[in-house]
Parts: sequence; C-alpha cells; structure tokens
Amino acid sequence: MPAYVYDFVDGDKDMKDLLGGKGANLAEMTRMGLPVPPGFTISTEACRAYLRTGDFPAGLSEEVDQHLTRIEGATGKRLGDPADPLLLSVRSGGKFSMPGMMETILDIGLTDVSVLGLAVQSGDDRFAWDSYRRLIQMFGRTVCDVPGELFEAELTLARRDAKVATDAELDTGHLQDLVEAYKKVFHVHTGRDFPQSPHEQLFLAIRSVFSSWNADRAVLYRRQERIPHDLGTAVNVMAMVFGNRGPDSGTGVAFTRDPATGLPGVYGDYLQNAQGEDVVAGIRNTVGLAELEKLDPASFTELTAIMARLEEHYRDLCDIEFTIERGKLWMLQTRVGKRTAAAAFVIAAQLIEEGLITPDEALQRVTGEQLAKLMFPAFDRDAAPAPLTTGVAASPGAAVGAIVFDSAHAAAADGPVILVRRETNPDDLPGMIAAQGILTSRGGKTSHAAVVARGMGKTCVCGAEQLAIDPEAGTVTVNGTVLHAGDVISLDGSTGKVYPGAVPVRPSPVVRYFEGDLAAGADPLVAAVDRLMAHADATRRLGVHANADTAADAARARRFGATGVGLCRTEHQFLGERRELVERLILAEDETGRDAALAALLPLQRADFTALFEAMDGMPVTVRLIDPPLHEFLPPLEDLTARVARAEALGTDPGRDGELLTAVRRMHEANPMLGLRGVRLGLVVPGLFAMQVRAVAEAAAQRVAAGGDPRPEIMVPLVATVQELETVRLEAESVLHAVPGAPPIRIGTMIEVPRAALTAGEIAHAAEFFSFGTNDLTQMTWGFSRDDVEGAFFGRYLELGIFAASPFETIDAGGVGELVRTAVERGRAARPDLTVGVCGEHGGDPASVRYFHAAGLDYVSCSPFRVPVARLEAGRAACAGAATSDSR
Repeated sequence: MPAYVYDFVDGDKDMKDLLGGKGANLAEMTRMGLPVPPGFTISTEACRAYLRTGDFPAGLSEEVDQHLTRIEGATGKRLGDPADPLLLSVRSGGKFSMPGMMETILDIGLTDVSVLGLAVQSGDDRFAWDSYRRLIQMFGRTVCDVPGELFEAELTLARRDAKVATDAELDTGHLQDLVEAYKKVFHVHTGRDFPQSPHEQLFLAIRSVFSSWNADRAVLYRRQERIPHDLGTAVNVMAMVFGNRGPDSGTGVAFTRDPATGLPGVYGDYLQNAQGEDVVAGIRNTVGLAELEKLDPASFTELTAIMARLEEHYRDLCDIEFTIERGKLWMLQTRVGKRTAAAAFVIAAQLIEEGLITPDEALQRVTGEQLAKLMFPAFDRDAAPAPLTTGVAASPGAAVGAIVFDSAHAAAADGPVILVRRETNPDDLPGMIAAQGILTSRGGKTSHAAVVARGMGKTCVCGAEQLAIDPEAGTVTVNGTVLHAGDVISLDGSTGKVYPGAVPVRPSPVVRYFEGDLAAGADPLVAAVDRLMAHADATRRLGVHANADTAADAARARRFGATGVGLCRTEHQFLGERRELVERLILAEDETGRDAALAALLPLQRADFTALFEAMDGMPVTVRLIDPPLHEFLPPLEDLTARVARAEALGTDPGRDGELLTAVRRMHEANPMLGLRGVRLGLVVPGLFAMQVRAVAEAAAQRVAAGGDPRPEIMVPLVATVQELETVRLEAESVLHAVPGAPPIRIGTMIEVPRAALTAGEIAHAAEFFSFGTNDLTQMTWGFSRDDVEGAFFGRYLELGIFAASPFETIDAGGVGELVRTAVERGRAARPDLTVGVCGEHGGDPASVRYFHAAGLDYVSCSPFRVPVARLEAGRAACAGAATSDSR
C-alpha cells in the first residue's frame, strides 16, 4: 500500500510533485533546522485518489492518526485534551502557488470544552475565545459552505455593540457572545450543531481542502495561469502557533527583496496580535516589516538572518510567512515569491552579480510575457492631475478604466474597468481577471488583492484608507469628492496614486531603450533588461526576423533587434489609392487593360522595395508575392447590386457599376479565404507576379548601384503542389535574368496548406527556403476561420478544456506543430541546405518560439513590437536545451 502521509522531516524542496510547494518547502526548512512547528503533509497522490472516488484512499485515515501521534509527542499536547488541547492548522498546497484559491482552516481542535482548557492553560481568556470564534467562522465558511457574509454581519454587529473599530479591541465577553452567535448561524445554515469532535473537525477539514482543488475559483485561476488541472493539492497539517496572544505576538509576511521593483531591502507586512489570515485578507491595515524592529528587536534580528539564509539557499527572492508567539519566532511557510515583471528582470540581474546564479539560469527566471508587459506605456506623471489619494503601490502598471464595485459587473463590462473594493477575496477572481486594475481601501503588499494582481501582472493599489467605499450605493468618497460607478479613474501601481479621469501615457523606458532613446544604464530595470537581452542574443540559435511591409516598420524592427524581414505582405502595399489599380488589373478584359494597370503599379512597387531594402541593408528581406482573398480588392457585390438596382429603378444608365457588377458576379466566391488567392491568383492573372518580381529585382539593382547590400528573397504563397511553384519559379527566373545588376535572389514558398507540409520533400526541390504561415495553416488544419469562430465558441472551448489556449495564439503542438515538424524533416531530407522559418504571429508567442526552436527552424518572424520577446524566448530555449543536454 503506498504511503500518503509524510512528516516534515521526511521531505525536501525537490518533492513538490508529491508534497506540493508548501509541504516541500516546510520540509526543507525543517531540514535546515529553522523553527518550524511540527507537522505532516498528505500527498497530492491522496488528493487525486479522493477526487477520482469521492472518498479517502484506503489506509489514509490510519496514516493520519499515526502522524498525529508524532505531533502530540513533539508538542506534549493531545488533540481534544480538555485541559491542554493541541490545536492544528490545515492548509492546502499545490505544486504551483495559487494564492487564496483553495482552503485553509485554523484552530482545529477547539470545542465548547477545550476552549475553557485553552483559556486556563494560556492564562488568557480573550485569546481562547478569539481562537474559537475564528475556527467556527473559518470552518463554517470553508467546510460547510456557510455564507461568509453571515459571519461578517455578526462580527460587524459585535464591534458596533462594543463601540470599537477593530476585532482586536473586542473583549472576552464580546467574543463569548460572538461565539454563540456564530454557532447559531452555523446551525441555521447546516441543520446541525458545530462539531464537538476534534477528529471529526480534522478529517472534514482535510476533505474540504481536497475538494477545494475543483472549486470554481481554483479552476478559473489554473486556466488563467495555465496550470494543469490533474495535479491535485497536498494538505499540510501543522501544530498551531498563535500570533493573537497579545502585543508581544503577531504575524507577518516578509520578502527578501521588493516583489514590485526587485530592489534589496526589508519588505513585508506585520500585524500585532493577529493570525496570518488577517494579513492576507487585508481586513486590517498592516505596518511595514521594518516597524517590527521597534516592536520586537530580537525577533526582527532572527527573522532577517533567516531571510538571508533562505535567499542564499533558494538562490531567489523568497516569500516568507511567520508568526511570533509571545516573543518566539516560528516559520510557517516559504516559497520562491511571485514578483512583477520589472522585479523579475532586476532580481535575475542582481543574482548574477552576486554570484548566486549563472546567466543561463537568469534567463530561465524571466519570460517573454514579462518583457511584453514592460513594453506597455506608463503614465505621463507630468501631465497628471492632482491625485485623489495615495495607497500602497502593490503591483505596478498604468491602468485606466470605469469604476465597478463587484466582480460580476467587471466581468460583464464592455470596456476597461477598475475593480474597487474594500478588500478582495478569492470569489472576486473573475472580476480581477477582467479588470484593468484593482483598487482597495484595505490591505497591504501581501493582501489577497496584491498577491493575485502581481501574479497576473495586473495594476493594483491597496490600502487607500481615505476611500469610503459604499458598494450598495455605488459610490466611493475621498476627501469630499464623490465618484460613482462608471466614472473613469487612473491607477499608478508604481506610486500608489489614484487619479481622476484618464491620465495620458508615455512610452515605457524599456521601449525607449529598444528605440535607442535611453542608455542601457539609465535605471536598474533598463540595465537588467539590457544584460539579459545581450545574453539571450549571444546564446540563441534561432534567428529573429520581423513582419514589416514598409520602410518605417522595418527600421523600427531593426532598432528592436530584428536581423531581417521574414514577411513583407505586398498586398498591404496596394491599399488606399492603389486599390483601384489592382481592381483594374483583376477585372481587365484584355491584355491591353492588364498591361496598363501593371505598368502603373510597377514603379510604385519598385519604390516600396527600394526603401525597404535600404532600411534593412545587409539583412534578408523576404517579399511575399501578393496574397489577398480576391474580394478585398473588388467592390462588394451587395453594394454594386444595390447601386445598379437603384439606377435601373430610376431609369438611368448604371454605367461602370453595371460592368463591374457583371465582372464581380463572374468572380464572386462563396468562401474567399479558400478561393482565388495566393499562387492561384498569380497563375490566373497573367503578369501580376512577374511585375512584382521585376520590381524586387530592379529595386535591388538600384540599391547595389548606390553602394548598398540588398538581400531580397521572393516567397510564393499558398502553394499546395510542387507544380504550382515550378510554374511560378520558371517565370520569376526569366524576369530576374533580364534585370542587369540585380544580386542573387532566392525563391521559396510559404507552407500554409496541410498538403504542402505533407509533400514538403517534393516542394523542396523547387524551393530554397520554406516559411510557415501558421495563421492559415492553423485555419486549414482545424477547419475553421479565425474571424468567424473566435467569438462564436472559443470561449466555451477554453472553459471545457478542449483548448488550453487559442491555437491562433499558441501553436497547436499536436496538430499544426506536427505538420511543421513533418515538413522540416521531409524538406531537409530532400534539400539539406533548406532554410526554414515561420512568419505567422506565432513567431512572437513565447511558448511557440520555444516549440520552433525544438523543431529545428532557422528563424521566426513576428511584428516589430514582439521582436524583443522572440529574441528573449529564443535565448531561453537555447539555455533550456543546453541544460537538458547536460543533464543527459
């Protein structure tokens, strides 16, 4: 029979799959000799068994009893002892941190009898009854689904009757009355009395934690963070230590570096005379961790020494939960802390400098998603009005939106919103995901709102105490100003300032650095980005090109680090005033009309390419021959029909509209995306591709004559069979040979039809390079049109888990990805020197870049703004691959 329960002394930090992150780290701290209360962890394997069957696996209850006996031996206390009871905490702990998403129950073991023993044993009646009311409230809400607001209503009433502002000011008598009120709430809602068996409390709590893995908010969080749903959670059972035993007790959360900026120092929150849930819930505003040095110098000194030791041990920012019980420090948790995107880069660079990690390891500590967030605009503070108030800068960013007061309105809003709450709780997660930013009047940097916002990269300002929030009235009042739901405000998560209206934005310093407007050493963040990008560029095997249709786009891409243009979409160059020329070409009824249209287009195209080659001098520029759905360059059939019908009804001559209608009807397509486009259009409209090839060659010749180094490539789109490519290639080569002074120009094809991927070995004989058009390849492989289906059923597919992510955002590895791998393998078998790239927007998606590295592609191409992201991810992929090879 497998073991399901492990004492803290039996595990270590590498057992996260089995013990969850919290259990593994508690075991590690125990092995390090740190002051951890005795306890044990029930494994994720037991949770998975419970979720499969709805009951504990065989033998689990007996194992729990055996390990409970060890806690009793270590503490000298016994669960249920009426004179000196052992009390337990029961906490969840999955492999990946999911702050606030699953359940915690504290003070397990208190009953009507043992609360009296605790009062006598502790010498503190108030402490005992405060602990009992906490147990009933937490147990009722998490284990028995008693609505939390029922308990909150009784607590608010108790504070009012006692004429006090906080829970900590309630005396013993008030707490005894509150316990009775809570027990009545429990009985009314559940139909039974509060359990008086400590063992029943324990096992019901364990069941509740297991079940919370599939709570709606936990499922939603995992989907948002792309955490697998089949991992399950561990359960950590630990002897209680108490921060609510008076002014020499307290609880807090500490960070070894600032999780918002990454800068070193003493960061965190502390609450005197409180339990850990009070800090996380944000219902009382905390003091900064530095204040602990004044309140309890000995504990502060011990804590900072442990923080330094843990950071050196884990070689990373550590997030630590601790409790002080009457001057005795206890460590309740540590983990590698969540951090903002800016902090991730700054900390990674600092740890290189400190010799704790290598540059390769540092690249694995940051992500392309984080870099993308750093490239978003920030507020132009010089143009900002006077702030309404200032709170705690909990998660940086610039967020502008309309005020909403609850999760439902945030999730249902059409435009950007700011979720405004006194404090958030896990049930607010849908609204937090939907909102641009989060503003609370309570809590600090370690409140639920702050921790979840940082994890999701959301702007958050907490603890803005001057805000009087009235969700029922739909108002928030600050310094005499009344704001209503729907009013626009701006949150600066870097300063904690809250502004009225929409504050103008300015480019982020990271974008200014990439543009060349800001020196690499301008500030710690820019310096960190510069260092890590330099290492990524030195390490990566995968080239990074840009999708650029104009010289301006290409120049920006080059500043952002692109080493070529992987896709110039020539159809984009025919928009605006040129559209009529293409229309004339397509609808021409004879060779004279076609030649006239082509002659007008040639110099325009040549000028486009000349500017593009100049901007990318010395780098490859892949020019895709025109590939529009035909209807994009024809007048809409419906409009023409209406105009002709109107003319006929008025008895007037429809003129050219009548001629156009006849031609458009002749060429009308039911599904233009699968009709006359790409290579088919070039073969059906004589001279079209030849004109473009001539424009490329003449532009390149002009650049050579001017002393430039143009490196054009011609890409034939939508090829499905080698015969199509051979026909176009024959015509293109004859044109190229006729242009004197043109440099060598390679000819290749875009692989965007499944048949092309499967017959890549044949096509490679006529192509010097492949570039995967993954947007169309995804549409054709799945059999749906992106424009038609994303709003129709994608949301439902994501909810059902059919998609982990949209296949248009991240490459579908099992389907589209396999076609890519197949084409690479077969193409290179036929032509070993075949160059292979990708030019769909997947080329800038971090997960897709890593896939393309593994698939052996030579380069990815993406929009200019995403070039730095692709560079970073290509470096990360190379480092990860090297680490895998080393481990073998």
